[in-house]
Amino acid sequence: MRVALVRLREAGQLMTYRAEENIKAHDYVIVEADRGLDYGEVIELTKVDTPQEEEDTKSSLKNIVRKVNAEDKKQIKENQQSAKDAMHLCSRKIDEHKLAMKLVDVEYSFDKKKIIFYFTADGRVDFRELVKDLAKVFKIRIEMRQIGVRDEARIFGGYGPCGQSLCCMKWLKNFEPVSMKMAKLQRLPLSSGKISGICGRLMCCLFYEYKTYRECSKGLPKEGQTIDTERGKGKVISVNVLKRLVYVELEDGRIEKVSFKENE
Repeated sequence: MRVALVRLREAGQLMTYRAEENIKAHDYVIVEADRGLDYGEVIELTKVDTPQEEEDTKSSLKNIVRKVNAEDKKQIKENQQSAKDAMHLCSRKIDEHKLAMKLVDVEYSFDKKKIIFYFTADGRVDFRELVKDLAKVFKIRIEMRQIGVRDEARIFGGYGPCGQSLCCMKWLKNFEPVSMKMAKLQRLPLSSGKISGICGRLMCCLFYEYKTYRECSKGLPKEGQTIDTERGKGKVISVNVLKRLVYVELEDGRIEKVSFKENE
């Protein structure tokens, strides 16, 4: 038995579902939802090995109903057009209620039984009257979802300093905490402007590349440390973590390049 990780709609949350053998990564699928049907993209597939795990999975997860077909694609396209109209209306209502919030995106569930409004705000927003107004117009379930700037970047998309599509939009499953410590180990400029993404936060790639740098840095001396070399003692002035090379200034002023093997 296999389990699929699915990103609902274009900007929705990640959910896991039971998957048949014909389902592959990056397939667009129709899935069971709490109240009806929804759609999304399969991000990855994993296999359940033991009978107990399979039994637990069957009882806890909903099903992937089918791969998206031509009629489904037509419905999704119509939903997306309806969402654009809903966004204009909701933006106008936000202005009327003078709410301190920024509407970012709108999505319909596949069966149009639910509409989700994504917004950003500096703090909590009392949108109860707004929801009442929207419910009168759409007459379906209304969901207001406050998101952060990283989610906003994922919705709008774009390109990072590397020239590639944003990781959060392309393949990243979850947002992990990122710190300046990670940038320091990777010997990157500690200016936030040079190591921040278009969302204004530290780039997500610092997190998953940090694991490699941390592993490669094991056994390496730090800058400023005094070590023994074949030509005498010296002070470490530079460290290349990935190549495991250390540059040492000897007592007579010469620069010595020292290579550290993986097992050292």
